[in-house]
Amino acid sequence: MSIHRLFRPLGLVAVLGLAATGGLVLAQADNPAQGLASADYSGSYEVSGVTVDVTGKTADQARYAGWRIAQRKGWQMLSRRLGGGGALVSDGTLDSMVSGIVVENEQIGPNRYVARLGVLFSRARAGSILGVSAEATRSPPMLTIPIEISGGVATAFEQKTAWQEAWLRYRTGNSLIDYIRPTGTGNDAVLLNLGQTERRGRGWWRVVLDQYGATDVVIPTVSIRREWPGGPIIGTFQARHGPDNRLITQFTLRVDNGEALPVLLDAGVKRIDDAYQAALRNGALMGDSGLAYVAPVATPTPDATPTDLALPGVDGGVAGAGTTGGSVVTVQADTPNASSVTATEAALQGVPGVRSAITTSLALGGVSVLRVQFDADPAVLRAALEARGWTVYGSGTTLRIRRSAASAPGGQAGPADNATG
Repeated sequence: MSIHRLFRPLGLVAVLGLAATGGLVLAQADNPAQGLASADYSGSYEVSGVTVDVTGKTADQARYAGWRIAQRKGWQMLSRRLGGGGALVSDGTLDSMVSGIVVENEQIGPNRYVARLGVLFSRARAGSILGVSAEATRSPPMLTIPIEISGGVATAFEQKTAWQEAWLRYRTGNSLIDYIRPTGTGNDAVLLNLGQTERRGRGWWRVVLDQYGATDVVIPTVSIRREWPGGPIIGTFQARHGPDNRLITQFTLRVDNGEALPVLLDAGVKRIDDAYQAALRNGALMGDSGLAYVAPVATPTPDATPTDLALPGVDGGVAGAGTTGGSVVTVQADTPNASSVTATEAALQGVPGVRSAITTSLALGGVSVLRVQFDADPAVLRAALEARGWTVYGSGTTLRIRRSAASAPGGQAGPADNATG
C-alpha cells in the first residue's frame, strides 16, 4: 500500500484509517489485483483518542499546529501509561520519536482544525527515554485466517473481503498477539480456507504453519447479515483458536447504515484482539503440543536385535542397522490429497531403521518429495519398501515409490481424504 506523506517539514507519515465516525482514507492499493499489505506497526507504541481544536491563519497552519499539539498530548498520555510521570520533552525530540499520525476523524475549516488523532511512537526511542524495555512480551507467531460469511458463502483468501481488509489495516503495536497476516497472494487461497480450518490432522497443520513461519493459528470469523440493501448490518463475531477451532468468545455488533460496514468490522477486530490478549494472559491461548516440531533422536540399534523383515542374504536384522552413519534418501511419492501426505510419512517411519521422514516439497495432486534418514544402505530401504507392498523405482539415494494397486484397499492408489485431515 502507498501512504501519502503530509506536511513534509514535520517528517511524519500520515497513516490514515477509519474510525468510529468515519475518517478520511488516503492510503489505497496501487494495484487492485495485488494482495493487500498488512499495517504492521509492532515496533511502535500507539496512543489513540487525542483531541485537538486549533485555529490558525490558514487551514494548513491550523492543521500543522494541531499535529504538533497531538504529539505533545500523545507523549504525555504514553508517559503516564508507562509510569514516566507525563513530563514533556522538546518538539525536536518528539519529531525523532513519532513514526506516524493516525487521523481518526478530522474537520478542516478555513482557519480552524478540529480532529481526533492517534500518534505512533518508536518503541526503541521512546523506551530509552522512559527507561522501559523496548521489547514487548508477545505470543508465539499466530497464523491469522479471517473467515467472512456473507450470503451463505464462507470466504477466506479466495477473494478480497472487507473482513480481510479490516485485519490487514489493524495496527498491532499495542497487542500481545504476534499475528502473521497473509496477503492473499500465491498459494494462500488454496492452503488457507474454510476447509482447512475444519481440519483436525496435526501433521497437515504443521506443514501449513511451516509455510508461514507460524507455530499456532487463530481464526477470527464474522457472519454478516444485511436487513435490506443499504440498511442496517448485523455482524456476529467469533474468536477461534487452534487446529480444533476452539471458540474463545462470541459477540454481536450492529450499524444502522450500510456504508458503515468498515466501522463495524474495525470495532469487531479490536474486540477480538482484546479477547485473544485476555486469553493469552489467562493461559487459555496455549499452543497445541501436536503442532510442535520434535527433533528425532538417534537411538543406535544393536546388530542382534530381531526383526520380522527377512531379506535375501541378510541373517537377521536390518543390515547396517547398528551403524551410526546411515544415509539420507530422497523419496518421491504421489500425494493426491492432504491425508496421503500424512499416510506416506507414517508408512516410511514404520520401516525398521528409518529415523525420520519429513516432507520437504509439498505438491497436492502431484508428486511430493520426502527426506528420509535411514540407518542402513538405501538398497536395504528399497527392499523393505517392496516387502511392504510399495512399487519402487530408481536406485541409490533417490527413490520413487508408488502404492501397488493390489495392496491398496479397493484398488485405490492411496488413502482417501477426510474432514479431519
